[in-house]
Amino acid sequence: MSTVSTTPKRCTQCVVNSLLTCNGCNQTFCIKHQTEHRQNIDQRIDFINEQNEMLRQEVSRRSIDKLLVEKINEWEQQSIKNIQSTATEARTELIRLLKESKDQLMNVMHKLSTEINSNRIKAQYIEDNLTQWEKQIVALKNDMESSFKFELVQEDGPRTVRSIKIKSTEKTRTSQNNPMAQIENRSANNSSQVVPIHVSPSNGVIASNKPESLIPANKNSSESSLYPCLTFGSNQSSVQDIQNLFEHLMLLEPMNKHGPMSGKCGPQTHQMEQFLAKTFGFKNQPGEYIVQGVKSFKLHNRPDTLDPNTVIRFPTDIANAFSMSVKEIMNWQRSYKVYSGNFIQGLDKEFLQRALEGHSKDGREAFRMKFVVRISTCPILMEFDAKVISRNLEEDWPNRIKLVSVTGIDFAGRKHDVADILYYVTNWKDVFEIDPTKDEPALLNARDFRLKKAGEKGELRESRILEDLTHMARLRLQACDEEGVEIVVETGIGLGVFAGEHIGVDEKVRTTSAIAIRAVLEQHGSTYKNIRAVVFALPIIDTEKTNRRARDSFSVFAENFQEPPYNGPIPVLIADQDMHRLTVAIARRGFKVSELNPADSHGVFGEYWQNQGPAVEEKLALTTVGLLVQHHLINPHVLDTNNYYFI
Repeated sequence: MSTVSTTPKRCTQCVVNSLLTCNGCNQTFCIKHQTEHRQNIDQRIDFINEQNEMLRQEVSRRSIDKLLVEKINEWEQQSIKNIQSTATEARTELIRLLKESKDQLMNVMHKLSTEINSNRIKAQYIEDNLTQWEKQIVALKNDMESSFKFELVQEDGPRTVRSIKIKSTEKTRTSQNNPMAQIENRSANNSSQVVPIHVSPSNGVIASNKPESLIPANKNSSESSLYPCLTFGSNQSSVQDIQNLFEHLMLLEPMNKHGPMSGKCGPQTHQMEQFLAKTFGFKNQPGEYIVQGVKSFKLHNRPDTLDPNTVIRFPTDIANAFSMSVKEIMNWQRSYKVYSGNFIQGLDKEFLQRALEGHSKDGREAFRMKFVVRISTCPILMEFDAKVISRNLEEDWPNRIKLVSVTGIDFAGRKHDVADILYYVTNWKDVFEIDPTKDEPALLNARDFRLKKAGEKGELRESRILEDLTHMARLRLQACDEEGVEIVVETGIGLGVFAGEHIGVDEKVRTTSAIAIRAVLEQHGSTYKNIRAVVFALPIIDTEKTNRRARDSFSVFAENFQEPPYNGPIPVLIADQDMHRLTVAIARRGFKVSELNPADSHGVFGEYWQNQGPAVEEKLALTTVGLLVQHHLINPHVLDTNNYYFI
């Protein structure tokens, strides 16, 4: 800005007396040169602005140094390897120490038992012997308490993971005028190391390098941190990641077998009904049934009628809900496929469509459903502890879970599955009362056959059962492989009430099931493109109702994979564990995983889910999105014959 000068001065550009003085440079100018001076100033500011814009563009074009990113990635991968290697060693050591302690104690107890029994048989014992043995028992109890206490200790070692940070190499920038340097300095004050751990026997605590951080090892659980499980074929170097996975699964929290879903599931049934009603307008149709005893229903707002971007939360809009979008649900629905055996007479697309509506007839048509596999993406909403799994939309693990719905052989003695009794039980006429008009077992009620009083134990056509169980296992594993499944989680299909405990054939059925799937894995395992491991979720739940004690499925499968030694190419884990817990853990580790739904031969997903029944199929309907993706009244793709494949 210029001001008028009252004292005559010459213009700095000419001899003319100046009238104006520039307040910026304090020079005086005549009117002509003052105008030129102002133009020069305007040009300078334009130039400065242009330079600033050029710098801005240059800065915007700058990208991350690829070499530096590669170094960060290398550090990340090496750190992960170090951590995984250390964790693997720690888990292995924990398992070894536990086994060592158990073996030592079992050896001592075996010797004591031998000594006691020997003296007892010979009647060669007196009070002194009894006193000595009592002292040994007390000593064993003390040893047992101390032998199973371990601690977790952190220590420095060759695989210590050192923290990294990024800093500017410019020396002239100081923390006073560089906010990034201030942040960097604060970060440096909080830097830390991830140090290796090792496991050693101690007093039952988890220890860090700070003495005050000692906490009880099982603070939130009254059960052991390990549970019965066995692995087979997982000691090959080519499947190190499978070994790591198995070790991870073996250290999951044990299943709570007496939790809220161990019997009838009233609260969980109500929860699912309320969720469907609030979200999709679910409503039962009075007096209408899909099959006998199975209520029909309608949805006022099916997923395909909603805005795909709508976010739905199960069970309701709470902080730790399982979140999913309508678009995701529709994608899960579109993933639905049916794989059927091409060797079964009468098993065609028309029959499948009718059967999946619940319209298969008693006997032969129900029998065909053993050779039908329904599979779709089906996230798990909660484990069998009835606790909802919190999930946000950014988490991808639910998209890696497939639900495989299949029917097993049914020896429960029910009208719809009469063909199973007639085809597999040789002496059914000596087991059940006979309906002379049909030459079939007589009905006790509208569904169940009536046993003879003091009737004989069932005798099975074992070759037929083995042949069909083998076909069924091969079919569902092939379907899983076609769907890209890497880890197959199996459960006891047809090994519960359907195994025929009431006619005395359940243990034979369990044994044959184990033999069948083992044979399939050994004979066909090398042909699978995607399947890399099989996990059997076989919880040991003693629900003995009679004086006859049959072995549980876990023991039967373990025995049949141990002797003779399993030599299939697919590693196997047999676990006394919650199927959902295993499946979710596997999916979180990045594997595509399937879990098995032991479905009813009517072909309707979840069938009696509203009856608060204790069966696994009903529990799956209450704990997964299965109703949304595999029920024909909700997912239109279930009845689309283009989704049916014969293999």
